[in-house]
Amino acid sequence: MMREALKQAQLAAEHDEVPVGAVITFNNKIIAKAYNQVELLKDPTAHAEMIAITQATNLLASKWLHECCIYVTIEPCSMCAGALVLARVPRICFGAQDPKTGACGSVFNIAQHNQLNHQIAVQGGLLHIECGRLVSDYFEKKRLSNK
Repeated sequence: MMREALKQAQLAAEHDEVPVGAVITFNNKIIAKAYNQVELLKDPTAHAEMIAITQATNLLASKWLHECCIYVTIEPCSMCAGALVLARVPRICFGAQDPKTGACGSVFNIAQHNQLNHQIAVQGGLLHIECGRLVSDYFEKKRLSNK
């Protein structure tokens, strides 16, 4: 599943978006897949996770994603972690940690905050080298092109 999320992240990079990809599964089948589209849509909420949540809830005709799992290449930010809590996703699997904005343990832990009405099981580090390298390479390329 993380390999499919990586494919989505690669699509983001090809569209000059921060390369983050996400897939949501239900009964071990992919029901949603997305990549960041912030630049394309001129929308700061158009993260891969948010787009995938919308796809999955539409497909299941439910605001809850009780029996789903999300695989995302980079640790979700506070917005995405909050949306995943609200959608009642039971499990998040991510690739690389995000030491600047990660909200599943790196900077914050919204996904498992005990004062919220839903906590999410979190597993990080899946294909973290490949996931992290994709983002690092993207920003390195951006820095070089801005010189």
